[in-house]
Amino acid sequence: MTSQERVHLALAHKAADRVPIHDSPWGTTIARWHNEGLPQEMSPHEHFGFEFHGNGGDNSLQLPVETREETDEYTITTTGDGGLRRNWKTRTSTPELIGHTVTTRGSWEEHKPRMAMNDSRVAWDAQKQVYDAAREKGLFCFMSIGPGFTKVCNLVGPEALMMAMVDDPDWVQDMLMTEAQLCADMAEEMFSRGFDFDAGWIFDDLGHRDRGFFSAAMHREFLVPAHKRICDVFKARGKWMILHCCGYKMDFMDGFLETGFDCIQPLEVKAGNDMLKLKRDYGDRLSFMGGIDARCMANPDPAAIEREIASKLPGMKQGGGYVYHSDHSVPDDVSFAQYTRVMELVHEYGTF
Repeated sequence: MTSQERVHLALAHKAADRVPIHDSPWGTTIARWHNEGLPQEMSPHEHFGFEFHGNGGDNSLQLPVETREETDEYTITTTGDGGLRRNWKTRTSTPELIGHTVTTRGSWEEHKPRMAMNDSRVAWDAQKQVYDAAREKGLFCFMSIGPGFTKVCNLVGPEALMMAMVDDPDWVQDMLMTEAQLCADMAEEMFSRGFDFDAGWIFDDLGHRDRGFFSAAMHREFLVPAHKRICDVFKARGKWMILHCCGYKMDFMDGFLETGFDCIQPLEVKAGNDMLKLKRDYGDRLSFMGGIDARCMANPDPAAIEREIASKLPGMKQGGGYVYHSDHSVPDDVSFAQYTRVMELVHEYGTF
């Protein structure tokens, strides 16, 4: 059975030979693993048999990206959306948001024309080459898409966006829908040029610990229309839609269904998500990916990760509808030996 076939069965709520497997180790984690036994020429994707492959394009304002400052510890660079970011060299972390070019409705209107599809947004030859190679390997291929709240947050800054959602909702809607239209147009163009994706995978973080960034009503008002514009492109072709949404998301599930999502990922345990409850409440309509606490992977007691997997995979795999993934990503306090044991347990408890 190919990875493509296995994932299709899982998303269709059907049993396969085992649950599909995917994960997202940090760059510093991969470097550690190469020092601990992972062959230097091999990626974790190849070694552990991860089953997804992503392609995508540039959905930024396409402003110049420049290094403004560099030290032994960090670099400060501009982004394609006109942001100013500090990235740390010595550790894996989200970038520090220092500044933004788009800060008002006026500066948005000035830059909005740049949010249009053009041929330079996709490295066509390089993307097609890796897509074709993934197809040859039988992988499940998706288009990686980064619109929505996180995108506009990076564009104007979190404080400005959150205030505008209350004080100037029309401006927020315009930014969200303009960005969504660009992503929809890019997807249409990629389909037309031979990228027959199995799914679209939207990446948009909507919550933190124990609660969302906003109410379920605001989610329906602002995010459902924007995400749905993109989902509609894939649904019209009979494709799946996956949502990566960090943080607490228990209150948004009905909105996710209205949008057209089929699978929700990564179900962070430390943020308060209860994967088994979601399976009970929504497992007939949604599939789930993730939910395995990465803190248990790093626990020096090997019984911790076995308890975590043994308590979740048997229930999650029943009737299909589950893909293994950590509950966010694999941090660099997880050794190569520890993660190898994770994979052994996933195969043991995830086999039908």
